[in-house]
Amino acid sequence: MIFRTLLILAALPLAAHAGGSNYGITPGAPAKFSGSVSEWPVPTPRFARDPAIAPDGSVYISVMTGDRIARFDPQTKTFREWNLPSGHHPHGLLVDKNGMVWTTGNGNGTIGKLDPATGKFVEYETPSGRGGPHTLVISDDQGTIWFTMQSGNKVASLDTKSGKITEYPTSGGPYGLALDQAGNVWFCRMGDNKMGRLDPRTGKMTEVDTGRGSAPRRVATGPDGMLWIAYYGNGKLAKLDPVAARVVKTYQLPGGDAGPYAVTLDGAGMVWVNEINTDTVVRLDPKTEKMQVVKLPSSNPGIRKMVTDASGRLWYMGSHSGRLGVVE
Repeated sequence: MIFRTLLILAALPLAAHAGGSNYGITPGAPAKFSGSVSEWPVPTPRFARDPAIAPDGSVYISVMTGDRIARFDPQTKTFREWNLPSGHHPHGLLVDKNGMVWTTGNGNGTIGKLDPATGKFVEYETPSGRGGPHTLVISDDQGTIWFTMQSGNKVASLDTKSGKITEYPTSGGPYGLALDQAGNVWFCRMGDNKMGRLDPRTGKMTEVDTGRGSAPRRVATGPDGMLWIAYYGNGKLAKLDPVAARVVKTYQLPGGDAGPYAVTLDGAGMVWVNEINTDTVVRLDPKTEKMQVVKLPSSNPGIRKMVTDASGRLWYMGSHSGRLGVVE
């Protein structure tokens, strides 16, 4: 195990409710839904992406090409930033129950850990060196972080206490991932048109074919245990039963073939998905199968990740627009 420790100073004055599937915060169900949208420009719009909710309700985002982490306070509507080591290039990000911020160092093959209270930042190096650490999720007991390594064709785990990283080889440029209710790791093998499944108890890999041209990109677990997958390749949203290990339903999204990308659910089981080539997000009620399209204020926002908070609000980051948004 190799790790580096650095002291990170806040880049800007202090600016600082809420979650997503396997991100440490239990998503809530909104008391009512109006479809109203608010957006705020981020301080450093250098491919900011992948929001995550902290236990105190603040919203963290990774600023990938700017090598920063930013935090937004929904109460004061202000931001704070921390500089990261040059070349870390944070891609995915989550906040654990203790308020520690974990990142995937896409640029240097590490997993990063920021203590926002002290500015201390630690990097844990992957055994294979680089591999493009990509998306990450955390186990219910907070003891293990699972992440994909897109360019390295691996899925990996990090022990949050020791920092030990274990890698599991796969194929297809693994992208998004989620944990099912049994603790199995499901990951999108986008280049193979398949969903991979890793049993962490045995290390055994299995797969589910999602069909030619589907290109599954991201996946989220619903309150009922079903998995929801954005098919980037054919404009569809899919529902997968992890126990039966099969896709049970697909839905054609309103944009046609507009690149479904991010997907998440709230506590009521409502499914949110965006189509990256549109200026909208889509809300699906699985019980009625009714879809609602919400128009966003920004043109070409470029949403790559969405999460729902403890109140059931949807948070998204526009990588192209440089604006953090919330749908209520």
